[in-house]
Amino acid sequence: MGLDKPYKDIPGTIIFDAEQSRKGYHLNQFCMSLMKAENRERFKADQRAYLDQWPMTEEQKQAVLDMDLNRAMALGGNIYFLAKIGATHGKSFQQMAGSMTGMNEDEYRAMMINGGRSIEGNRRIGEDGDAQARHQPQGQAGRKAS
Repeated sequence: MGLDKPYKDIPGTIIFDAEQSRKGYHLNQFCMSLMKAENRERFKADQRAYLDQWPMTEEQKQAVLDMDLNRAMALGGNIYFLAKIGATHGKSFQQMAGSMTGMNEDEYRAMMINGGRSIEGNRRIGEDGDAQARHQPQGQAGRKAS
């Protein structure tokens, strides 16, 4: 029996709840393995072979290989764990967040310095604000997960 999730109507947002946690358990454990230098080196040497040691879905593995963080989140990844993948590739959290919004690092930084996105048009799915799924890469990822 699923719980009522009124927060599913927030555009471009994936809430890491108990269901997401269960779905992404092995993906997130893989990410945490990258805390150790020897694991990062093994992963960078042969990403596919390293991923195949984890009981993740093929979709989760492909999201990691593609560095598609929005897709990985839709598949149960927690952004704080997924940040380990970006760090392994030498990416800052700001660079990763920018890529998740379809912006480059400078555009993302400027948006955040200027107060972030406007809430106008972004309160509910179906409005026409710039954070709406149809305007964002995570919108594509969210549709695939449904």
